[in-house]
Amino acid sequence: MPNKHVPLRMCMACNEMKPKKNLLRIVRAKGDDGYCNIFVDKSFKAAGRGAYLCKDLDCLKRVRKSRRIDRIFSYKVPDEVYLQIEEEILVEQQ
Repeated sequence: MPNKHVPLRMCMACNEMKPKKNLLRIVRAKGDDGYCNIFVDKSFKAAGRGAYLCKDLDCLKRVRKSRRIDRIFSYKVPDEVYLQIEEEILVEQQ
């Protein structure tokens, strides 16, 4: 039986290629009110611009310090989003 293809994505902090399911997907989508919504996409299927991040607090700190998510999405990311990402990483590490 042939090996199944595993999609790889690059972490926006450490630039390492990892299997898609081992990363968090952060999405910027246009909301109903016309403003941008940024959230963690657990289904990996939400519509919108996506970026991937390792499930590692060091990568989150690096991204937050460099404002990498802001530049990728061309939008100022609120602190609540970083807290949501941090909570998701802590849940995944348990």
